[in-house]
Amino acid sequence: MRAMTVSVLAGWLIGSTANVAAQPGAEEIARQVDYVNRFGAVRNVSYGERKRWVVVLDRPADGRMVVNTFERWRSNDYPEGDVAARDLVIFRGGNLRGTGILVSDFRDPARGRDYAIWLPSLRKVRRFVEPDPADSWGNSNFSYGDIYTRRPEDETHELLGREYFDQCLGVVPLTDAQRDRYAARTLQADCQVRGRAVYRMRSRPRRSDLGYDERIVWVDVETFADYRAVYYQDGQAVKVIDKSWRSMGLDDPRAQYWVYWYARSEESGQEGMAFVPADAVRWNSDIAPDLWSEQTLRQIRR
Repeated sequence: MRAMTVSVLAGWLIGSTANVAAQPGAEEIARQVDYVNRFGAVRNVSYGERKRWVVVLDRPADGRMVVNTFERWRSNDYPEGDVAARDLVIFRGGNLRGTGILVSDFRDPARGRDYAIWLPSLRKVRRFVEPDPADSWGNSNFSYGDIYTRRPEDETHELLGREYFDQCLGVVPLTDAQRDRYAARTLQADCQVRGRAVYRMRSRPRRSDLGYDERIVWVDVETFADYRAVYYQDGQAVKVIDKSWRSMGLDDPRAQYWVYWYARSEESGQEGMAFVPADAVRWNSDIAPDLWSEQTLRQIRR
């Protein structure tokens, strides 16, 4: 990842004459978006804590809602060796309760990620090859491509222009009857992004079997947080993903964490969200490196 100084990022403010000359290209923007999504500005980040877990809810068009909860820990603190990062997810509630997933990301982008999964029904760890990017993650409305596997080099990128984001981000509307002890914490629509300066970028996958042939993505010009991605197939919108980001308050403006993701599939009407209380997210914590290990998976209890 090519580092960018804070001074250069600050120079990209809209209205600056130098800003036009300093504007990054589409490939660079895509790399910076990936950096933000992988929390590259911090050593580690953790999501959720006891009774305040990340909630993933999925609501098909028939209204029947499925809810799972999980904790997540990601470490980017691997200065030596082949491993670039590790991501650990443990499901705490729902149909996937007791399941754990450990993902190892390698420095060589040509090398596929390593996945180890703890299956509570078997009480064993199983390894499996990198999932197809089009496969659903955790039975949710998000794909593995959305969560893990998509890399900047997996798509071609074209910068379409700069503008101001003029909408609120989406949320799943719930009736009182659909709210349980977890869904009661659903957030209001994030409208703080309205008026933010963004790049509008088109990204097209190099594969033709992923369920979309282009994405239009709106990216913050200062932080490189991606607020919205609309997926198209044959000119028709098929899915939208919104992300609500917050600053970590560090010197690097790319140090961002999300408080919710929202997804909607246009044809089926299926909607989904992943959300967490903002104060249940931590970064640069003192965590023993062996947390990110198969031993942790084996110690999971239902």
